[in-house]
Amino acid sequence: MRANKGDHLLVHGRIVGQHDRVAEVVEVLGTDGNPPFRVRFEDGHETVMSPGPDTVVQHHIRENRVK
Repeated sequence: MRANKGDHLLVHGRIVGQHDRVAEVVEVLGTDGNPPFRVRFEDGHETVMSPGPDTVVQHHIRENRVK
């Protein structure tokens, strides 16, 4: 799994009734975009995580503008 700063990680709930959670990657601690990642969840909680198979990367779209 590879991610960049600004990407979102969608962590799917693993038990019935548990909601999905979204975390923003604030720092990539591994090499070449690999985990672990420092992330910030929607409630402001920050942690370091190495996502499992229940997580999907939503890549941040970067605009390339020519001025």
